Amino acid sequence: MRGIITAGILALVGSIACAQQDPQYTQYMFDRMSVNPAVAGSTGNICATALLRQQWTGFDGAPKTGLINLQAPITKINSGLGLTAYFDKLGQEKSTIVRLHYAYHLKVGSQSTLSAGVYAGLSGRALEGRWVAIDDVASDNAIPGAGRSANGFDLGAGLYFKSPQLWLGISSTQLPETELKDVSIQNKRHYYVQAGYDWAIGGDRKYILQPSALLKSDANSTQVDLSALFLYDEMLWIGASYRTEDAIAPMIGYQHKFPKGDSMVRIGYSYDVTTSELKNYSSGSHEVMLSYCFKIVKPVVNEIYRHPRFL
Repeated sequence: MRGIITAGILALVGSIACAQQDPQYTQYMFDRMSVNPAVAGSTGNICATALLRQQWTGFDGAPKTGLINLQAPITKINSGLGLTAYFDKLGQEKSTIVRLHYAYHLKVGSQSTLSAGVYAGLSGRALEGRWVAIDDVASDNAIPGAGRSANGFDLGAGLYFKSPQLWLGISSTQLPETELKDVSIQNKRHYYVQAGYDWAIGGDRKYILQPSALLKSDANSTQVDLSALFLYDEMLWIGASYRTEDAIAPMIGYQHKFPKGDSMVRIGYSYDVTTSELKNYSSGSHEVMLSYCFKIVKPVVNEIYRHPRFL
């Protein structure tokens, strides 16, 4: 009985995945670059971020997703570089996406930046060889055979504005809508709008409220994430997120700035409480975020100049 329920749920998930193929994370505010290349290098630091997500625990074949982001500024040419690697497993399907990002940063006023970026990469899908169809489908060419895989070109672009308090981005991924014929999968173009604000309560930065939003669409279906984090003393945060027609997620995290202030480590955790029909079969979703940022600062060199009067 459990196998029948699982198969039905995964069939539903598969139909949803045709519309939303990019990774989905509750802690999206710490992962702005994977869907918007213009974010690369915008923090001015070298950063590495990892996100691990176990979705819909409680039944076999539930989605398991991992994401690694690396980014760095190139200050001499007002630019930034980034690399994203994304791994996902859903039932018998495995997905791997690798994206190389480039962004150009333009100063707007004294403290704000407007960036434009592009990425190029590869999108790969594979089907494992362990599934068996109930009916005879050998004559149906539209159904891919088990053990097959395919790769295709991936391209995306975006714009990103950042000030000390506000960030706002608009982007699109999988622009070519590459068809992966060997696995009968058509990549779908995605559109994103993301924004956030840092509101210092009481005039200092000991208490900061950080509301944010992420809109994602494939032009057929649209989903919105609304979140708010409360940051205490730039060290500890708690908050919650709401994803339309899907989940409510409490979040907690900790960040530590090292004494010189040139590097910082973050760790965060979120738990999705499912609100859709899947709540009858799932124990929710777990997600862990880990990030480390640092800046290379050249040491100050004291130069001595000799004057003829003091030889």
